[in-house]
Amino acid sequence: MANDLLGGQPTSDYDASSIEVLEDMEHVRLRPGMYIGGKDDRALHHMVAEIVDNSMDEAVAGHATWIEVELHANGHVTVRDNGRGIPTDPHPKDPSKSALEIIFCTLNAGGKFSGDSYQTSGGLHGVGSSVVNALSDHLRVEVARNKELFMMEFSRGVPQAPLAKIGAAPNRRGTAVTFHPDADIFGSLELKPARLFKMARSKAYLFSGVEIRWKTEINDGDTPLEATFKFPGGLADYLNETLSGATTYSEKPFAGTVDFTEKFGVPGKVEWAINWTPTRDGFIQSYCNTVPTPEGGTHEQGFWAAVLKGVKAFGERINNKKAGLITREDLTTGAGALVSCFIRDPEFVGQTKDRLATTDAQRMVNLAVADHFDNWLASDTKSAGAILDFLVLRAEERVRRKQEKETSRKTATQKLRLPGKLTDCSSKTRDGTELFIVEGDSAGGSAKMARDRKTQALLPLRGKILNVLGAASSKLGSNAEISDLTQALGVGLGAKFNVDDLRYDKVIIMTDADVDGAHIAALLMTFFFSQMRPMIDAGHLYLACPPLFRVTQGARRVYCLDEAEKNAVLAKGLGGSGKMDVSRFKGLGEMDAKDLKETTMDPTSRKLIRVTIDEDEPGQTGDLVERLMGKKPEKRFEYIQENARFVEELDV
Repeated sequence: MANDLLGGQPTSDYDASSIEVLEDMEHVRLRPGMYIGGKDDRALHHMVAEIVDNSMDEAVAGHATWIEVELHANGHVTVRDNGRGIPTDPHPKDPSKSALEIIFCTLNAGGKFSGDSYQTSGGLHGVGSSVVNALSDHLRVEVARNKELFMMEFSRGVPQAPLAKIGAAPNRRGTAVTFHPDADIFGSLELKPARLFKMARSKAYLFSGVEIRWKTEINDGDTPLEATFKFPGGLADYLNETLSGATTYSEKPFAGTVDFTEKFGVPGKVEWAINWTPTRDGFIQSYCNTVPTPEGGTHEQGFWAAVLKGVKAFGERINNKKAGLITREDLTTGAGALVSCFIRDPEFVGQTKDRLATTDAQRMVNLAVADHFDNWLASDTKSAGAILDFLVLRAEERVRRKQEKETSRKTATQKLRLPGKLTDCSSKTRDGTELFIVEGDSAGGSAKMARDRKTQALLPLRGKILNVLGAASSKLGSNAEISDLTQALGVGLGAKFNVDDLRYDKVIIMTDADVDGAHIAALLMTFFFSQMRPMIDAGHLYLACPPLFRVTQGARRVYCLDEAEKNAVLAKGLGGSGKMDVSRFKGLGEMDAKDLKETTMDPTSRKLIRVTIDEDEPGQTGDLVERLMGKKPEKRFEYIQENARFVEELDV
């Protein structure tokens, strides 16, 4: 009996022989999420960014003037620059290998650790080039140095031949890297011209001294086949282009650049641009050493602190007593902001560099921006007054909403017209509470028995919810399912939504693992995206992952999410006695309370997918949702035509 404690997991000896030591390249291929954040579309395009960042470091250091990004018809991509070229001479620690081979085949090898070669750089972990190499089925490096041309090829991180001199290069210098992402890792995903084009353009905005050339042989109908980017105006140009067509409170954005060497005596600088608009959702795009930091970090914190302090000080100066109400939340809701800093030895959270952690960056950005912001507000009092009035209105609306709606569990449950439809939890606070939105009453029955009464609540929805994108606003208010949902959550719709009023910490969509279940989940996500977007941004929305199969053998049982996992379990066996029995769950209603609890509801053993919004440019997700869920069927038809070739298996 003692061996059966893990409920169905076969036992095995755990000793020294169980400990595996993987080579660098093997480890990258086995765990790509550690290095590039996963195997999805974003991770695929992040590989190109890693190589471009190395060329950008050469440009920022003053050694390169142009970078070329070319997408080939066969799915290969080439990144060229006219920098110094990767060193090709033997490496002192291992003279049998060139420095180039060490860089592309060894983790933690690079020229940015000491700070001697680069004052500020985006590539600093010594991991990027070797990771791209490990995850490519073909990679070719050409280096032109000292009027000679060298070449080396790799496959999945393994050199195909030693570094070779292939000729003279009297008029050429720099590095060219051509690679093709490995289909074994990324499946049918392909590099998209539109995404690479946007990345190339944004890099040119971030460093005004570099020219970026773009070429593509894959024509998607929208992306230019060739383009050259050079923006002397830097981020101010970028912001004006992003906000083009939108009404702004200031004719020109508040923009500027400050050199840290002059002000603080350390290498680096900060550049920024910000404007406020009543017609667009707020956004901030921040960068450190030309690397995007979508999760922000210390440079963003320093920037917002300087702007908030400046706005409040201006309000006091003109005797506007309500300026004290303004918080960072009010600033960000209607602001379009770009912040780019260059610092020496930045510290990031993780290899994908999504968030900056350098503490000094906060202080330097704050002081640099604060001085300029105060002067800007004083010099343009008309714009400053309009911005202050807008922010005060935002602050007053936020305070009013909070006062109007003090949430209480009791009143929320009493308001529901259908008695007993919401099975609430007993917790009096929001912390740790979960609302499961389930498909129909049959699933609700098993879920009621499986839930933790203290923290888990249930709301069964009948049938398919209204598609809110194609519906008039009057329909939203009168729809029974939507009304029940908003009342259970304790929030309003659209502009009246306030994330602080949300009655549950996690809102979990739990539908059957079939086509109808996926459709209901898509309709619900569309509803939350269009009417309660801040809830997704704050990380409150999740999808449950109910299994499709249960495999039992004697006393052992294992759950499988899909066909592939089931086949793997059947091939491997469970280690129990007797025949293996496979049950397929047609829906959640077929699962008993034990099954449902163990696989989908118990926080210790379930799998949840957090719904997040990942976009290169503001508005990208909104456009896609409109295409797929909007009123125009021809847009959906176009999308299906463009993407149907990627579908390998249809579960019909």
